[in-house]
Amino acid sequence: MIYHLLSGFTDGPLNVARYATFRAGAALLTALVLCWIFGRPLIDWLRLKQGRGQPIRQDGPQTHLTKAGTPTMGGVMILGALTISTLLWANLAQPYVWLVLFVTLGFGAIGFWDDFLKVSKRNPKGASGRVRLGAGFAIALIAALWAVWLEPEPLRWRLAVPVFKDVLINLGWFFIPFAICVIVGTANAVNFTDGLDGLAIVPVMIAGSAYAAIAYFVGHAVFSNYLQVHYVPGVGELTVFFAALAGAGLGFLWYNAPPAMVFMGDTGSLSLGGGLGAAAVATKHEIVLLIVGGLFVVETLSVIIQVASFKLTGKRVFRMAPIHHHFEQKGWKEPTIVIRFWIISGVLALLGLATLKLR
Repeated sequence: MIYHLLSGFTDGPLNVARYATFRAGAALLTALVLCWIFGRPLIDWLRLKQGRGQPIRQDGPQTHLTKAGTPTMGGVMILGALTISTLLWANLAQPYVWLVLFVTLGFGAIGFWDDFLKVSKRNPKGASGRVRLGAGFAIALIAALWAVWLEPEPLRWRLAVPVFKDVLINLGWFFIPFAICVIVGTANAVNFTDGLDGLAIVPVMIAGSAYAAIAYFVGHAVFSNYLQVHYVPGVGELTVFFAALAGAGLGFLWYNAPPAMVFMGDTGSLSLGGGLGAAAVATKHEIVLLIVGGLFVVETLSVIIQVASFKLTGKRVFRMAPIHHHFEQKGWKEPTIVIRFWIISGVLALLGLATLKLR
């Protein structure tokens, strides 16, 4: 909105609004300030409405029982600040902004419904897995078709392979189910990771920052040519989206730092994961997401391995899954797990960004 209001100024200080980097910084600050202003009133309102807060799993780590009464649905704070800031500072004529916002808010709605059922029914399971997956697949299907329609002809239906600059694998119509799996898989992977105070939000911000850089380079003709990555016109505007995400994440972390005053809930984890997956599809860097979001991959694999092992052999590989609970059961303190996972996430993001130059 602000971009369109100031786009007519070609001279003077207001001319800086043309640059995505300036608007990204403004979006980050706007989202952060919005969380600071409305965060506490929102938390107080959630605590009033939810009463006993988010139900705590009885079969989970016993230390988590002390968190009973903490309100959930804090993802509303993130989504609100992220959406408002993006709409204010992004170039809304670029459809990739709407694509990623659609997925983010769509998965946010799924998560909100799940959280609502948890607090209203006092049931930690929330909505059924079939309903969640069905709705998620529907949103991802629309997003995948939308992304294919937006892509330039040389990239349409194709999977770009990192490191190998000229390799494009033509998946044909199989690209649609592949893109769906990327979006739905990332949404649920972040959801699995959200189990400790501050554990999910910082890795999401780190991965989002990496994709802000990727989107900026891929969407810039000069930089994409220099780095020899595939140019996707218009996708650079996602830099503003991810800057807003970083600002909203920092604002949320202010209240979610141990001991958390509020949980993001599925409202936050599903929406942020879905948005990250959609951005990976939009920028043609789906495979790189396995590196940048490697922490989320490990968390998901730990659950899959645990379930498969128990069903096939009756034995568990981990003391508890997802893997962050395994370390809790081994006696690691929660802040130790969280900070070490943050470090791992940062290293993986740097490795993912390194693929831009390794050609």
